[in-house]
Amino acid sequence: MARVALVTGGTRGIGEAVSVALAEVGCKVAANYGGNDERARAFSERTGIPAYKFDVGDFAAVTGGVARIEAELGPIDILVNNAGITRDGTLHRMGFESWDDVIRTNLSSCFNCSRAVIEGMRARSFGRIVNIGSINGQGGQYGQVNYAAAKSGIHGFTKALAQEGASQGITVNAIAPGYVDTDMVRAVPERVLERIVERIPVGRLGQASDIARGVVFLTADDADFITGSTLSINGGQHMY
Repeated sequence: MARVALVTGGTRGIGEAVSVALAEVGCKVAANYGGNDERARAFSERTGIPAYKFDVGDFAAVTGGVARIEAELGPIDILVNNAGITRDGTLHRMGFESWDDVIRTNLSSCFNCSRAVIEGMRARSFGRIVNIGSINGQGGQYGQVNYAAAKSGIHGFTKALAQEGASQGITVNAIAPGYVDTDMVRAVPERVLERIVERIPVGRLGQASDIARGVVFLTADDADFITGSTLSINGGQHMY
């Protein structure tokens, strides 16, 4: 029977690549999104993957969204916590809303979604959770105290939950992407982006498919001896 996978932020960028890659290996995929109905509709028409709209930062919305997915597709075996936003700015100019939005969407969503599926995974003695962290959660980044804090929190969340799930057949791992050629990175000024690429030993930005391959590897049935790990996919920019 096909595994059911939920990918948050799953209709664009890295999330889209992950959704498609999991579908290609036989999973029934539910792609979550938060706001862009037109992009989500185009994604579903292009890929055949259903898109589900709910706010991953809202615990009640996640509970309802997961219930709908499981009613339509079946119990969720694989969760990829990918949803993320940026609200960049130096701390002395950052308002609380910019802090709270990023922590809520990037970090609290990992709790909300994991909490919604963990009991079912425990009951079935199987689960795969992959949390998408960041190179900037490992090394920090100027003007991103909110984003770096959220992503760093994801890495700690991963290690703690991995210990809780290990005896129940549930693996929990993180992937820390470097700079990937997505809408978020393309918004960086060209001169800044050129300097970033100069610091990447392989000499290029990552592709969303690079991250998706890592997710497919970590969510496979036979990846049951890999848990609590952080897989850095960053072209050698940060070795941690």
